[in-house]
Amino acid sequence: MSRTNLSMSISADGYIAGPGQCEAQPLGVGGGALHDWHLGPAKDHPVNQQVAFEMLDGMGATIMGRNMFGPIRGEWRDSDWAGWWGDEPPYHCPVFVLTHYPRQSIELKGGTTFHFVTEGIEAAYAQAKAAADGRAISIAGGASCARQAIAAGLVDEIDLQVNPVLLGSGERLFDGFEAGKPALELVRVLEAPGVAHLRYRVAARQLP
Repeated sequence: MSRTNLSMSISADGYIAGPGQCEAQPLGVGGGALHDWHLGPAKDHPVNQQVAFEMLDGMGATIMGRNMFGPIRGEWRDSDWAGWWGDEPPYHCPVFVLTHYPRQSIELKGGTTFHFVTEGIEAAYAQAKAAADGRAISIAGGASCARQAIAAGLVDEIDLQVNPVLLGSGERLFDGFEAGKPALELVRVLEAPGVAHLRYRVAARQLP
């Protein structure tokens, strides 16, 4: 069975992106600071290198929301947008993008192909599971995609990279959940300069 992992860089007050997300500010105002642990000077710390490696290594498929894929809204029309990551994205596996608007798949270098799924998170998960062929599945974000996957019972593990940053507003990961649902078990704590890496196991996963 494919293991499904959700990995998010998060602020101390629970946001995974700041306010005002746009093409110029894809992570919202202040949101870039959440990723200093793997993009800033601390990226070479062995713990941060381990966690960054685990986020992508061995993944058989990835699921993300349209907001993470790019800033385009509404119909795709003649947009040539192919993601934030250039000609060779870091995923190296099929990526299933949640959207309300159909679009042809985009094949890029290094084994990454973006497929656009209009039928919802369960359909994206079914396609990702088939593509992964027993390997792990990554839920890459953003917040809405992550919440849908958690609510649907599709997530086995949640990795949070907790940063000493207060954003005040933006996109929260756990908005809309009842107290105690999902039930989380803390199974790993790693520390590096300026960040705590927490791994939770999600109890009672519901298999589709």
